[in-house]
Amino acid sequence: MTDRSPTRHPLPISLLNTPALQPPLGHYSHLSVHSGLAFISGQLPVDPSGRVLADEPFAEQARQVLHNLDACLAELGADRSRLLQVTCYVTDISNWPAFDTLYSEWIGDHRPARAVAGASELHYGSAIEIHAISATH
Repeated sequence: MTDRSPTRHPLPISLLNTPALQPPLGHYSHLSVHSGLAFISGQLPVDPSGRVLADEPFAEQARQVLHNLDACLAELGADRSRLLQVTCYVTDISNWPAFDTLYSEWIGDHRPARAVAGASELHYGSAIEIHAISATH
């Protein structure tokens, strides 16, 4: 005989948006949190007022994306030292050295797992997008 009782999930999933960023324009949340892990949705170079920086130089776009990651971490009460994995997509892989320099200045001595991948196109014509996984505490 099969048990057909509903599955119980003892640890809730929290879906969060930070007021420090533009509200999501699609069907997603800035953060999904479960069991001490936070999954940060892909961050694009969009400032808190909603202005898309896709026409700005790569370095300015990258700085905005890293600022957006900081805003997500702050919503958790966390900081960069809690990052476990960072995945970055760039539309021009020749920007990798510039990104690596900006990223190393931003992250400091912390070295979470990371991937940088080339992408043919990103939303809004952006040159960079980053998503990450963080420990919450």
